[in-house]
Amino acid sequence: MAITILAPAPAAAALPPRDHVRDSNDDDDSDNSDNGGVNLQGDFDKGSRPAKRARHTDIITPGETVTDDSQWMRGHGTYIAPASTEIIATVAGTVQKTNKLLSVRPLRARYTPEIGDLVVGRIVEVQSKRWRVDVGAPVFAGLPLSAINLPGGILRKRTETDELQIRTFFSEGDLLVAEVQSLHQDGSASLHTRSLKFGKLRNGIFMSVSGMGGGGGVVRAKRQVWMIHTAGGGGEVDVILGVNGYIWISKHIEAAGGDTAITRIEEKISSTVYSSQNDEISVETRTEIARIGSVIQLLVQEGVKIEEETISKAYEAAVGVASLNQGEGSGYLGGELGRIVMADVGKSS
Repeated sequence: MAITILAPAPAAAALPPRDHVRDSNDDDDSDNSDNGGVNLQGDFDKGSRPAKRARHTDIITPGETVTDDSQWMRGHGTYIAPASTEIIATVAGTVQKTNKLLSVRPLRARYTPEIGDLVVGRIVEVQSKRWRVDVGAPVFAGLPLSAINLPGGILRKRTETDELQIRTFFSEGDLLVAEVQSLHQDGSASLHTRSLKFGKLRNGIFMSVSGMGGGGGVVRAKRQVWMIHTAGGGGEVDVILGVNGYIWISKHIEAAGGDTAITRIEEKISSTVYSSQNDEISVETRTEIARIGSVIQLLVQEGVKIEEETISKAYEAAVGVASLNQGEGSGYLGGELGRIVMADVGKSS
């Protein structure tokens, strides 16, 4: 068979220079942008790039000049070039304007702990008197043995016997929910689980989402832990949104009945609080857990902030359109179903 060499096609015309300076409150991606933003969907053929990429027209890369106007001040994620007035980006992200201050919010960033944050983490190392926990921060967090509840709810000093049994509480790979108690000079955080709502996690699935704040990430809210009454006989499902971007979705377990005094509750649940064995979970509950996970993935894909209100609205919309997906049991929310769900969420907002 003969080999035919085709002539190279002419290069596409370069895009006109764009002005990256944009008001942080201006989210309009239309062609008539007042700030000079370039709409990719209008400059390229419709088949050359997905339409949803048009939302990223203001994304800049490290080393790219944000502006050379001397009236602007540099903020986070930027620097001023020597012997010039150019403000240059140091990270890949979107430009944010606050009065005359320009900063670049990174698309992906490591979690920065703050005191009082509720986080979901994974045990990565067991030491003599503490555990090292991965919470998505640049430095592993620490969970001291003195900062957990011992079985039986007994308040006492930790002895050498407790240190020898440290792996019976948490071992490598275990997931837990905790609160940031203090911060150290090296940027690491110290955690604690001295509450009934903290501790080892079971009976669910783990998710990790990228993005910070409203850009498709978990935001700090009044409630990071709540319960959803699911449809389809799935019962009640707990959702834990870690501020660090780690999420846990699990079957709801009722507390032991009887005396509701706090010490009595601790005594009754102490036998299972550090257990690694999952309970029996019905197919209906597992289906609804998967559906909630699909809803969160859809919100992240669409760049919507992850919080109780948006998840609840999107879940209700997903249940409403489930019959369009060839059966009530499927939790798939891609393609047309995803667009329908997001349209319903937009209407209810």
